[in-house]
Amino acid sequence: MNLAEYIKENMVLIPKGQELIRDFIDPVKWLSSDYKMSAPGTRKGKDTREELVDVSSFLLLKTPVTNELYSYVTGIECDDKIKDFPVVNVSWVEAIEFCNRLSEKLGLEKCYILNSVSEKTIVDYSKDGFRLPTDVEWQYACRGNKKGYRYGDIEETAWYDKNSDKRLQEVKMKRANDFGLFDMIGNVWEWCFDLYDEKRYGNYRIFRGGSFASEERACGATSRRKSFPEFQIDDLGFRIAKSSFNGLR
Repeated sequence: MNLAEYIKENMVLIPKGQELIRDFIDPVKWLSSDYKMSAPGTRKGKDTREELVDVSSFLLLKTPVTNELYSYVTGIECDDKIKDFPVVNVSWVEAIEFCNRLSEKLGLEKCYILNSVSEKTIVDYSKDGFRLPTDVEWQYACRGNKKGYRYGDIEETAWYDKNSDKRLQEVKMKRANDFGLFDMIGNVWEWCFDLYDEKRYGNYRIFRGGSFASEERACGATSRRKSFPEFQIDDLGFRIAKSSFNGLR
């Protein structure tokens, strides 16, 4: 793999814009390592929180990070048969470590100053290296100029429990959104950098979008889950972002 060429060819420029972030806060605090225990999309008895956020332009990988890319950067062996599938069973901690390793390999400035206490990990958005998207960046990019819950018919755009045979699928097998991004909905949930609600949930981090194992209602631009940063499961991966083209031209 020519790493620099691969990254240049597969990063998409997301234009600046605005995104309304809405969250439904359950007054009852639920702590669980199994996000599948919760019913997605339920608003009953929850408080609504809304914020219109300005989004600066940024770069985002066309697909979730694949086994091939993850293997190349980390040195972990990858079976050729699964090289084009999203990497899964990767924790939030491992995802940000990957971002720093990738930045190092391409001679870019690392975005993360790591801390063994994960909520004290610092991100510097002025650096030219790689990072996880923020919660609002992810949602804005997922919509791809559309206003609805999905950027197209679910059968055409996403792998979910009714069409995936309940197993992971190769990337780019469904239609991309208007920004040229594949698998934003379904196939794998994707880690974001953000803490979910530090006052109530401590170090829990956000992941987005639904997966091959998810019900239809869990697969959408505003679908959000949370878990502790060491959490790993077979339908949770990530994709990488970058603040600018610096270092890629």
